[in-house]
Amino acid sequence: MPIKFNRETMEFHLFNENISYLFRVLEKSNYLEHLYYGKKINHRHSFHHLIERDVRPSSNMFENDHTSSLEHIKQEYPSYGSTDFRYPAHMIKNNLGSHITDFQYESYKIFKGKSQLENLPATYVEDLEEADTLEITLYDTIIKTKLILSYTIYADRNVITRNARFINENDDAVYINNAMSTSIDLPDDQYEMVHLNGAWARETHMDTQKLSKGVQSIYSTRGASSHVHNPFLALKRFDANEHSGEAIGFSLVYSGNFIGQVEVDTYGISRVMMGINPFQFTWKLTPQETFQTPECVMVYSENGLNGLSQTYHDLYRKRLARGKWRDQIRPILINNWEATYFNFDEEKILNIVKSSRDLGIELFVLDDGWFGKRDDDSSSLGDWFEYDQKLPNGINGLSEKVEALGMKFGLWFEPEMVSKGTKLFDEHPDWIISSPNRRASHGRNQFVLDFSRKEVVDHIFMLMDNIIGKSKISYIKWDMNRYITEAYSQKLEIDQQGEVFHRYILGVYDLYERLIAKYPDILFESCAGGGARFDPGMLFYAPQTWASDNTDAVERLKIQYGASMVYPLSSIGSHVSAVPNHQVGRMTPLETRANVAYFGTFGYELDVTQLSDAEKSAVKQQVFFFKEKRELIHNGTFFRMQNPFESNETSWMVVSTDQSEAIVGYYKVLAKPNDKYSRVKLQGLDPNKLYTINKSETTHYGDELMNIGIILAEDYTDRASEYWSREHPHDYSARIFVLEEHKR
Repeated sequence: MPIKFNRETMEFHLFNENISYLFRVLEKSNYLEHLYYGKKINHRHSFHHLIERDVRPSSNMFENDHTSSLEHIKQEYPSYGSTDFRYPAHMIKNNLGSHITDFQYESYKIFKGKSQLENLPATYVEDLEEADTLEITLYDTIIKTKLILSYTIYADRNVITRNARFINENDDAVYINNAMSTSIDLPDDQYEMVHLNGAWARETHMDTQKLSKGVQSIYSTRGASSHVHNPFLALKRFDANEHSGEAIGFSLVYSGNFIGQVEVDTYGISRVMMGINPFQFTWKLTPQETFQTPECVMVYSENGLNGLSQTYHDLYRKRLARGKWRDQIRPILINNWEATYFNFDEEKILNIVKSSRDLGIELFVLDDGWFGKRDDDSSSLGDWFEYDQKLPNGINGLSEKVEALGMKFGLWFEPEMVSKGTKLFDEHPDWIISSPNRRASHGRNQFVLDFSRKEVVDHIFMLMDNIIGKSKISYIKWDMNRYITEAYSQKLEIDQQGEVFHRYILGVYDLYERLIAKYPDILFESCAGGGARFDPGMLFYAPQTWASDNTDAVERLKIQYGASMVYPLSSIGSHVSAVPNHQVGRMTPLETRANVAYFGTFGYELDVTQLSDAEKSAVKQQVFFFKEKRELIHNGTFFRMQNPFESNETSWMVVSTDQSEAIVGYYKVLAKPNDKYSRVKLQGLDPNKLYTINKSETTHYGDELMNIGIILAEDYTDRASEYWSREHPHDYSARIFVLEEHKR
């Protein structure tokens, strides 16, 4: 069993073939002391030798014991106010106004498998043998509140998941002001922190910084995980790179306000915490009520950032995403947004559908503008009925015509928002999130519905169900285009207003759950102004996410490279769009746009009726190629080689599970005259297998390709290579190399 309990020393050891996690119960206080997390070590009957104690100037818990300061003890789930002055993992206020807690060890439970979290997304198992779970129960006798810390270790993955839940067994309410999902005290600060930040149209940009004394954090206070920070951070050793060295990842399975924080104290201890952001958060825990934190997924890698990412990819693709579309091939879609924006009618849509069908595209998605009287972004959200001047036969009639033409039909919704002047707004003005007697801010001329209220979620479900139930819908794009301001619910009591943000995202999860339960065959894609809610929580409901509203191929190199730190290619929404690009005005070759978009879900977002014959021929070839390779792209092992944040060149690749096939993408942003020779060293191949490249007669051993690389000057594509030729690679060039095992 991969969880052992040393009864005499009160030590818990979670381990598998690759990793170990150790903590113990302190003798006097019955608190939990962290001992080790990292590469697997042998189990022994005592790890007492790992305990570090020294007399330091500090406050101590016990008289005549000058080494009992919690400030100098590495802990599992620390509190504040009883000799530890660092940020705590939890804070609870009782009816006296005190925040001091004293959660002491009471019992433990070890069981096979993994429990699902109530009303929250989380990773799962399909067989009890896949994982083991340890639950530690602690109790505070003064506030009569139970704290259960849950640890799950996967048998064949370098993964430990953590969460916490609080149960009030008192006769009075207590108020939770802070409840982290995980906290760990690492023994030194010799790390660089890697995280993903950005803004609208430049999401998931990688940022790396050396840890420094004090607090460094990523966070959201916007009601969504946000464009600004993704709920992920990694700590890597200074010598770690993409393919070697030690790294530890922390990823929160949650879509609302969060914080990921590293606090380095004056002794070089690094306290890492991740969970719901305590800013503007208070939860009134009534008698007998339970509060459950989201899940944090911790991954350890000794194979650098690629090793870290590959573990997340495999876990999130197979044990977070779920339902029919988890393993099924995704259709190649075309979305009409950048082709028409709001300016369309049924005839224009059907012309796009016919042209798309002839190119081999499989799914048409009708984006914004089909409902109410929606001709721009200033109206109609919440009026989820067809705009009959555009669609006289409604969504049902249009969807039937699309299917009759041989394509599937998809539809855009933005269910969390409402516009002024709509039936919904006029009948229920109290249903928007806004503070009494204050101005309600708008974003994109829209207001946020109060999804913390069940009646609001019920109503939106009814409106969506009325459309979906009568139509032939195979795909739904669920958008969310603004953050929450003036966070106040007119339904909640005064002392519960700190619950609005969390209750809101629980309402979003509830609506998703109802829809996928009733319509399990529909493929959902989440979106939030692009990547403002690209997080693991969403993948539990929608197996793919629109990574960014920015469809420029050059910018997408950075966006998709960064997203791949955590998220599998099967989850990254990626499209080929028109040029000049609508976000940056750049002119990139059609070939390059496809060569970037292949490494995601792949689709199109342009007016195919305006393509030239040559462009249509190219699109046909692209569609054919992706259909042939999409199973490999979505299920293979992904490697990053050249970093777009550090270089003019980017390269990455996907390798099949049996190492018989691989696809390499190589991209050069700006062309250079009389340039140096370049090579791309590949990863993940079988060193002893022979491979052909793009069906060339020349063969290469895997070890050559990994240690020497693809020599880019070699002519795999029959291009002219004379220095005076105009056929040289241009700016924004891209090449795809398909490797296939050569059978001897």
